[in-house]
Amino acid sequence: MREWPWYSILILAVLIFAAVFLFYFKPKNTTISDLRDQRIQVESEVLQLKAQKKQLEQIKLELQGMTATLKELEIVIPKKREIYNILKQIQELAYDSRLDIIKFINQGEVFQEFYWEWPISIEITGNYHNLAKFYDKLIDFPRLFNVESFTMRALPNQTDADTIIATAIVKTYIFEETEPEQIEQLNTPGI
Repeated sequence: MREWPWYSILILAVLIFAAVFLFYFKPKNTTISDLRDQRIQVESEVLQLKAQKKQLEQIKLELQGMTATLKELEIVIPKKREIYNILKQIQELAYDSRLDIIKFINQGEVFQEFYWEWPISIEITGNYHNLAKFYDKLIDFPRLFNVESFTMRALPNQTDADTIIATAIVKTYIFEETEPEQIEQLNTPGI
């Protein structure tokens, strides 16, 4: 090799460098480039999953709030018919107001779009002031009641405690829960 001219050594060095570059560095560079692309793709997926996780946490908080609200509303409009409890509660309100319930007639439920309307015919005796207390307590009652077809007339044989007789249709409501459609669960890996 010492006898070779300097430019042939230079050409040999360039050829060796080119061979090393083509067979060693270029494949490594391609591998590095592919790994870099994969890393960028994984990082973007991680960012998307973090955003979805935040949305999922937000949805869970909203669901907890809605569940609490639903539990509060179930007091106002329960999911099941409780005729004994209703009779007992109305009787207690009447007793606390110094009234006597003469009739309590269940008129059967009427189905509406997503709830049952439950009218109850009641007939009450007492005096006007106590009847006003009764309806005031009925308004403040946690369960929803509507009073319709209200009539009031004087009793023929009045006493200090009983001067009037009132009839009304008191409507309460029962929530008709329909089965929700099956929602596919998101399978997101933990972050």
